[in-house]
Amino acid sequence: MVELHASVLTTNGSAASGPPDARFPYWSFTKTIIAICAMKLMQAGRLDLDATLPDQSFSMWELLRHDARLPDYGQLPDYHRAVAGGGLPWTAQDMLDRVATALPARTDGWTYSNIGYMFARDHLQHCADEVFGDMVQRLICRPLGLKTVRLATAQQDFAGLHWPEAANYNPAWVYHGCLIGNAAEAARILHALMSGELLAPSLTRKMLDALPVGGALQGRPWQSCGYGLGLMIGRMQGAGLAIGHTGGGPFSTNAIYHFPDMPNAPTVATFIHGTDEGAAEYQAVRLATGLR
Repeated sequence: MVELHASVLTTNGSAASGPPDARFPYWSFTKTIIAICAMKLMQAGRLDLDATLPDQSFSMWELLRHDARLPDYGQLPDYHRAVAGGGLPWTAQDMLDRVATALPARTDGWTYSNIGYMFARDHLQHCADEVFGDMVQRLICRPLGLKTVRLATAQQDFAGLHWPEAANYNPAWVYHGCLIGNAAEAARILHALMSGELLAPSLTRKMLDALPVGGALQGRPWQSCGYGLGLMIGRMQGAGLAIGHTGGGPFSTNAIYHFPDMPNAPTVATFIHGTDEGAAEYQAVRLATGLR
Protein backbone atom coordinates (compact mmCIF):
# COMPACT_ATOMS: atom_id res chain seq x y z
CA MET A 1 0.00 0.00 0.00
CA VAL A 2 1.39 3.38 -1.05
CA GLU A 3 1.51 6.00 1.69
CA LEU A 4 -0.27 8.88 0.01
CA HIS A 5 -0.63 12.50 1.02
CA ALA A 6 -2.68 14.58 -1.37
CA SER A 7 -4.61 17.77 -1.93
CA VAL A 8 -7.26 18.45 -4.58
CA LEU A 9 -8.50 21.90 -5.57
CA THR A 10 -11.46 22.53 -7.88
CA THR A 11 -13.77 25.40 -8.65
CA ASN A 12 -16.11 23.89 -6.05
CA GLY A 13 -13.71 23.56 -3.14
CA SER A 14 -10.88 21.39 -1.85
CA ALA A 15 -10.17 18.01 -0.29
CA ALA A 16 -7.11 16.49 1.33
CA SER A 17 -5.71 13.20 2.60
CA GLY A 18 -3.09 12.94 5.32
CA PRO A 19 -2.33 15.40 8.14
CA PRO A 20 -2.45 19.01 6.88
CA ASP A 21 0.69 19.97 8.77
CA ALA A 22 2.83 17.30 7.04
CA ARG A 23 5.53 18.93 4.93
CA PHE A 24 7.46 17.53 2.00
CA PRO A 25 10.24 18.34 -0.44
CA TYR A 26 8.79 19.81 -3.61
CA TRP A 27 11.79 18.53 -5.59
CA SER A 28 11.36 19.48 -9.27
CA PHE A 29 8.08 21.30 -8.73
CA THR A 30 10.57 23.99 -7.71
CA LYS A 31 11.24 24.36 -11.46
CA THR A 32 7.64 25.44 -12.01
CA ILE A 33 8.07 28.07 -9.32
CA ILE A 34 11.37 29.27 -10.82
CA ALA A 35 9.53 29.71 -14.13
CA ILE A 36 6.67 31.61 -12.46
CA CYS A 37 9.20 33.95 -10.85
CA ALA A 38 10.82 34.48 -14.25
CA MET A 39 7.47 35.47 -15.76
CA LYS A 40 6.76 37.80 -12.85
CA LEU A 41 10.10 39.53 -13.43
CA MET A 42 9.37 39.72 -17.14
CA GLN A 43 5.99 41.26 -16.33
CA ALA A 44 7.80 43.87 -14.20
CA GLY A 45 10.24 44.67 -17.01
CA ARG A 46 13.25 43.23 -15.20
CA LEU A 47 13.91 40.19 -17.41
CA ASP A 48 14.11 39.53 -21.15
CA LEU A 49 13.33 35.88 -21.82
CA ASP A 50 14.90 35.98 -25.29
CA ALA A 51 18.17 37.72 -24.42
CA THR A 52 21.31 35.60 -24.27
CA LEU A 53 22.63 35.34 -20.71
CA PRO A 54 25.92 37.15 -20.01
CA ASP A 55 28.94 35.04 -21.05
CA GLN A 56 26.66 32.22 -22.23
CA SER A 57 25.17 30.99 -25.51
CA PHE A 58 21.58 30.44 -24.39
CA SER A 59 18.56 32.43 -23.24
CA MET A 60 16.20 32.09 -20.29
CA TRP A 61 13.53 30.87 -22.72
CA GLU A 62 15.80 27.98 -23.69
CA LEU A 63 16.79 27.23 -20.09
CA LEU A 64 13.20 27.15 -18.84
CA ARG A 65 12.18 24.75 -21.63
CA HIS A 66 15.26 22.51 -21.13
CA ASP A 67 16.16 23.46 -24.69
CA ALA A 68 19.63 24.89 -24.05
CA ARG A 69 21.39 21.62 -24.96
CA LEU A 70 23.01 21.36 -21.54
CA PRO A 71 23.97 18.08 -19.82
CA ASP A 72 22.70 17.11 -16.38
CA TYR A 73 24.57 16.06 -13.26
CA GLY A 74 21.97 13.35 -12.74
CA GLN A 75 23.80 11.47 -15.50
CA LEU A 76 26.86 11.06 -13.22
CA PRO A 77 27.02 7.79 -11.25
CA ASP A 78 29.39 9.57 -8.83
CA TYR A 79 26.65 12.06 -8.01
CA HIS A 80 24.21 9.35 -6.96
CA ARG A 81 26.89 7.52 -4.97
CA ALA A 82 27.83 10.73 -3.17
CA VAL A 83 24.20 11.50 -2.28
CA ALA A 84 23.63 7.96 -1.03
CA GLY A 85 26.84 8.14 1.00
CA GLY A 86 25.62 11.15 2.94
CA GLY A 87 28.70 13.25 2.33
CA LEU A 88 28.85 17.02 2.06
CA PRO A 89 27.44 18.34 -1.24
CA TRP A 90 29.89 19.37 -3.89
CA THR A 91 30.21 23.07 -4.55
CA ALA A 92 28.46 24.23 -7.70
CA GLN A 93 31.81 24.76 -9.41
CA ASP A 94 33.02 21.29 -8.41
CA MET A 95 29.82 19.82 -9.81
CA LEU A 96 30.25 21.72 -13.09
CA ASP A 97 33.89 20.62 -13.34
CA ARG A 98 32.89 16.98 -12.82
CA VAL A 99 30.19 17.25 -15.47
CA ALA A 100 32.62 18.91 -17.90
CA THR A 101 35.09 16.07 -17.38
CA ALA A 102 32.59 13.24 -17.77
CA LEU A 103 29.99 14.52 -20.26
CA PRO A 104 29.86 16.39 -23.57
CA ALA A 105 29.56 20.15 -23.15
CA ARG A 106 26.46 20.22 -25.37
CA THR A 107 23.81 17.59 -26.01
CA ASP A 108 21.91 16.68 -29.15
CA GLY A 109 18.25 17.63 -29.00
CA TRP A 110 16.04 18.30 -26.00
CA THR A 111 17.64 17.34 -22.67
CA TYR A 112 16.18 17.71 -19.19
CA SER A 113 18.86 19.57 -17.26
CA ASN A 114 18.98 20.54 -13.60
CA ILE A 115 22.13 22.49 -14.46
CA GLY A 116 20.07 24.64 -16.82
CA TYR A 117 17.68 25.47 -14.00
CA MET A 118 20.59 26.34 -11.72
CA PHE A 119 21.72 28.88 -14.34
CA ALA A 120 18.12 30.12 -14.62
CA ARG A 121 17.81 30.55 -10.86
CA ASP A 122 21.13 32.38 -10.70
CA HIS A 123 20.09 34.75 -13.49
CA LEU A 124 16.79 35.50 -11.74
CA GLN A 125 18.69 36.42 -8.60
CA HIS A 126 20.93 38.72 -10.63
CA CYS A 127 17.99 40.43 -12.37
CA ALA A 128 15.99 40.88 -9.17
CA ASP A 129 18.98 41.59 -6.91
CA GLU A 130 17.33 39.21 -4.48
CA VAL A 131 17.97 35.66 -3.32
CA PHE A 132 15.59 33.04 -4.65
CA GLY A 133 13.96 32.17 -1.31
CA ASP A 134 13.04 35.82 -0.69
CA MET A 135 11.81 36.16 -4.25
CA VAL A 136 9.42 33.24 -3.80
CA GLN A 137 8.05 34.78 -0.62
CA ARG A 138 7.53 38.19 -2.23
CA LEU A 139 6.15 37.12 -5.60
CA ILE A 140 4.15 34.01 -4.70
CA CYS A 141 3.75 33.17 -1.02
CA ARG A 142 2.63 36.52 0.34
CA PRO A 143 0.19 37.28 -2.50
CA LEU A 144 -1.41 33.83 -2.08
CA GLY A 145 -1.27 33.80 1.72
CA LEU A 146 0.92 30.69 1.87
CA LYS A 147 2.39 29.76 5.25
CA THR A 148 4.39 26.53 4.79
CA VAL A 149 6.36 27.08 1.57
CA ARG A 150 10.00 28.07 1.90
CA LEU A 151 13.39 27.34 0.40
CA ALA A 152 15.42 24.64 2.15
CA THR A 153 19.04 25.74 2.36
CA ALA A 154 20.59 23.32 4.87
CA GLN A 155 20.16 19.77 6.11
CA GLN A 156 18.39 20.97 9.25
CA ASP A 157 15.60 22.35 7.04
CA PHE A 158 14.79 18.78 6.01
CA ALA A 159 14.80 17.45 9.58
CA GLY A 160 11.18 18.43 10.20
CA LEU A 161 9.76 16.96 7.01
CA HIS A 162 7.30 14.08 7.05
CA TRP A 163 9.44 11.08 6.17
CA PRO A 164 12.31 10.21 8.54
CA GLU A 165 14.83 9.77 5.73
CA ALA A 166 14.55 13.49 5.02
CA ALA A 167 16.70 14.24 8.07
CA ASN A 168 19.65 12.52 6.36
CA TYR A 169 19.40 14.52 3.11
CA ASN A 170 21.15 17.80 2.37
CA PRO A 171 19.08 19.94 -0.03
CA ALA A 172 22.27 21.53 -1.37
CA TRP A 173 22.47 18.45 -3.60
CA VAL A 174 19.60 20.07 -5.58
CA TYR A 175 21.60 22.75 -7.34
CA HIS A 176 18.68 24.88 -8.51
CA GLY A 177 17.21 24.83 -4.99
CA CYS A 178 14.52 22.75 -3.33
CA LEU A 179 11.36 24.29 -1.92
CA ILE A 180 9.45 22.56 0.86
CA GLY A 181 5.87 22.86 2.04
CA ASN A 182 2.62 20.97 2.49
CA ALA A 183 0.48 19.32 -0.18
CA ALA A 184 -2.31 21.90 -0.06
CA GLU A 185 -0.01 24.81 -0.82
CA ALA A 186 1.68 22.99 -3.70
CA ALA A 187 -1.75 22.52 -5.27
CA ARG A 188 -2.64 26.13 -4.46
CA ILE A 189 0.37 27.50 -6.36
CA LEU A 190 -0.39 25.56 -9.54
CA HIS A 191 -4.13 26.24 -9.28
CA ALA A 192 -3.44 29.96 -8.88
CA LEU A 193 -1.22 29.92 -11.97
CA MET A 194 -3.83 28.15 -14.06
CA SER A 195 -6.73 30.31 -12.83
CA GLY A 196 -4.99 33.59 -13.64
CA GLU A 197 -4.21 34.75 -10.10
CA LEU A 198 -0.44 34.93 -10.57
CA LEU A 199 0.17 36.11 -14.12
CA ALA A 200 -1.42 38.01 -16.96
CA PRO A 201 -3.09 35.59 -19.42
CA SER A 202 -0.51 36.33 -22.13
CA LEU A 203 2.32 35.24 -19.83
CA THR A 204 0.52 32.08 -18.76
CA ARG A 205 0.11 31.26 -22.44
CA LYS A 206 3.86 31.64 -22.89
CA MET A 207 4.43 29.12 -20.10
CA LEU A 208 2.06 26.71 -21.85
CA ASP A 209 3.87 26.89 -25.19
CA ALA A 210 5.08 23.32 -25.01
CA LEU A 211 7.87 21.73 -26.98
CA PRO A 212 6.84 18.14 -27.90
CA VAL A 213 9.38 15.74 -26.39
CA GLY A 214 7.93 12.25 -26.66
CA GLY A 215 5.11 9.77 -26.59
CA ALA A 216 3.90 7.24 -24.05
CA LEU A 217 6.14 6.39 -21.09
CA GLN A 218 6.28 2.83 -19.76
CA GLY A 219 4.93 2.49 -16.24
CA ARG A 220 3.50 6.00 -16.26
CA PRO A 221 0.13 7.43 -17.38
CA TRP A 222 1.61 9.71 -20.06
CA GLN A 223 0.32 9.17 -23.60
CA SER A 224 2.19 12.17 -24.99
CA CYS A 225 4.76 14.47 -23.40
CA GLY A 226 5.84 18.05 -23.90
CA TYR A 227 7.62 20.72 -21.88
CA GLY A 228 6.66 24.38 -21.58
CA LEU A 229 8.30 26.88 -19.25
CA GLY A 230 8.77 24.93 -16.02
CA LEU A 231 5.77 22.77 -16.87
CA MET A 232 5.40 19.18 -18.04
CA ILE A 233 2.50 19.25 -20.51
CA GLY A 234 0.85 16.35 -22.29
CA ARG A 235 -1.98 13.88 -22.13
CA MET A 236 -2.51 11.29 -19.40
CA GLN A 237 -4.56 8.16 -19.86
CA GLY A 238 -8.13 8.68 -18.63
CA ALA A 239 -7.61 12.33 -17.64
CA GLY A 240 -6.82 14.16 -20.88
CA LEU A 241 -4.57 17.20 -20.81
CA ALA A 242 -2.21 17.37 -17.80
CA ILE A 243 -0.17 20.46 -16.88
CA GLY A 244 2.24 20.54 -13.96
CA HIS A 245 5.36 18.78 -12.78
CA THR A 246 6.57 15.52 -11.31
CA GLY A 247 9.47 15.55 -8.86
CA GLY A 248 11.45 13.05 -6.90
CA GLY A 249 14.46 12.42 -4.71
CA PRO A 250 16.00 9.51 -2.82
CA PHE A 251 13.00 8.84 -0.57
CA SER A 252 9.88 10.55 -1.94
CA THR A 253 8.10 11.51 -5.13
CA ASN A 254 5.40 14.00 -6.01
CA ALA A 255 3.08 14.73 -8.91
CA ILE A 256 1.38 18.14 -9.02
CA TYR A 257 -0.96 18.57 -11.99
CA HIS A 258 -3.86 20.60 -13.33
CA PHE A 259 -6.41 18.69 -15.44
CA PRO A 260 -8.37 21.22 -17.51
CA ASP A 261 -10.31 18.58 -19.48
CA MET A 262 -11.87 17.13 -16.33
CA PRO A 263 -15.10 18.46 -14.77
CA ASN A 264 -14.34 21.43 -12.48
CA ALA A 265 -10.73 21.48 -13.78
CA PRO A 266 -9.08 19.97 -10.68
CA THR A 267 -5.54 20.61 -9.55
CA VAL A 268 -4.06 17.65 -7.69
CA ALA A 269 -0.90 17.39 -5.60
CA THR A 270 0.20 13.90 -4.56
CA PHE A 271 3.18 13.01 -2.37
CA ILE A 272 4.23 9.39 -1.89
CA HIS A 273 6.97 7.53 -0.06
CA GLY A 274 9.44 5.98 -2.49
CA THR A 275 10.90 6.79 -5.87
CA ASP A 276 8.25 5.60 -8.35
CA GLU A 277 7.26 8.64 -10.43
CA GLY A 278 4.56 6.67 -12.21
CA ALA A 279 2.91 5.75 -8.91
CA ALA A 280 2.62 9.41 -7.90
CA GLU A 281 1.25 10.34 -11.33
CA TYR A 282 -1.29 7.50 -11.36
CA GLN A 283 -2.52 8.63 -7.94
CA ALA A 284 -2.99 12.14 -9.32
CA VAL A 285 -5.01 10.76 -12.25
CA ARG A 286 -7.06 8.59 -9.89
CA LEU A 287 -7.97 11.55 -7.71
CA ALA A 288 -8.77 13.78 -10.70
CA THR A 289 -10.95 11.23 -12.46
CA GLY A 290 -12.65 10.19 -9.23
CA LEU A 291 -14.33 13.59 -9.14
CA ARG A 292 -16.50 12.79 -12.18
